[in-house]
Amino acid sequence: MKGKNKVGARERIVETACRLFYTQGYNATGINQVIAEAEVAKASLYQHFPSKEDLLEEYLRLTAQSTNETLRSLVNTYSTVKEKVLGLFDFLIAFAKQTSYHGCHFLNVASEIPKENEKVKGMIKLQKNQIRLLFADILTPDGKENLADEMYVLFDAALIASKVYGEDWPVETARNIAAKLV
Repeated sequence: MKGKNKVGARERIVETACRLFYTQGYNATGINQVIAEAEVAKASLYQHFPSKEDLLEEYLRLTAQSTNETLRSLVNTYSTVKEKVLGLFDFLIAFAKQTSYHGCHFLNVASEIPKENEKVKGMIKLQKNQIRLLFADILTPDGKENLADEMYVLFDAALIASKVYGEDWPVETARNIAAKLV
């Protein structure tokens, strides 16, 4: 418990919720589990997050920020359009090979949230549009920005299929298709 005190209650709540939402799903994660594993009082959780959905929104916001920064940083390490596009697929291959891989954070939540939940669906769409825009930004210098949606669909389809099969061949297949298109 001594080490836990060095990290504030809010940070422990967020860290715990992020881990649980990703590994076991939003619907399967209860507030009482978050409270217990974060080692905080119920009042402390509700002081920072009045509802479970508020906690979900923070998870999505932080994950989107981290994902976008990671992908943009990765792309900047490559020189050519083709290297940049294939680098994103190589990132997915490495991501899918992780022992802690449970699929796409955003697609997982999208599958659990009712379609009437416009705010959360909007956050997911916003993040997915960031990926589409990243592909467009990458492809524009070669005049191939019209391929951005195709690359995005390959990218997300590879995420879904790799989760379904529990293997990385779907991402490798998507990468091979992308290489032929660019």
